Amino acid sequence: MFTFPRDYEGGWTLRNEVSKEGIGLHTGLTSKVLIKPTDLQGFHFSFSEEPNKLITINSSQVENTPLCTTLDLNGKKVFTVEHLLASLIGSGLTHVHIEISGNEIPLLDGSALCWVELIKTVGMRIAKTPPKKRPELIKPIFINKGESIILATPSEKLKLIGAIDFPYKAIGEQLFSIELSPDKFVEEIAPARTFGFLDQFEELKKGGLIKGGTLENALVCNGDSWLNPPLRFKNEPVRHKMLDLIGDLALVGLPKAQILVYKGSHALHSEFAASLQKALSSSDLI
Repeated sequence: MFTFPRDYEGGWTLRNEVSKEGIGLHTGLTSKVLIKPTDLQGFHFSFSEEPNKLITINSSQVENTPLCTTLDLNGKKVFTVEHLLASLIGSGLTHVHIEISGNEIPLLDGSALCWVELIKTVGMRIAKTPPKKRPELIKPIFINKGESIILATPSEKLKLIGAIDFPYKAIGEQLFSIELSPDKFVEEIAPARTFGFLDQFEELKKGGLIKGGTLENALVCNGDSWLNPPLRFKNEPVRHKMLDLIGDLALVGLPKAQILVYKGSHALHSEFAASLQKALSSSDLI
């Protein structure tokens, strides 16, 4: 029986490649993703027209896009990478080659669960090279954008504390905390789906976004209620915010830190990842 790694200290890759096809949330177009084993450290993308031309991802490639994380990979953009990357790093993988046809990762059911189930079908093996060094904090990092904040403090274990506050009765104030491990990620975060608001639907459509959004791939809030219940967790929205954070941290690695996030966003996460990248590069925090 397949079991996930017990922590994030080792180097792991897939035993065999897996693939998935689906619709992108924002483009509404079909794309296919191959997830392949590799013994190269880190996460690497390639495009189907040049499958062997690998591009290693890092925080400098992030191009902030409303409602998702977009990477600019040598002039080619790949949208909505966060759920796939969360499934990989959250499950304990450290060495992965992602080949994509198209320019957006399929949304699938709006969570990381489908990707995790794919990983289970082939299992993992120990990589032949060690993993990249995980970021370690020497002193706290504090970042804010308006009301949104991240506060990270040094810790031997990765602890996440997420808080959200929405003016919709169906969501309201939610808090979630977890000492993260691959098993806990799979059970408590991966199933949490992305969510949106019915009163913003038309405006987002006019802005060229969520062309592929449906009631099958996102929770939709209608103020006091959900259009497509039941929820997988009572506090599914804040758990999904933690999923997004984990996916955005895949660009630099899961740090040894306690991280408090209030009203998180992809822009906030990417700035935090960039701060961690500086810490790794200089072995000191600015």
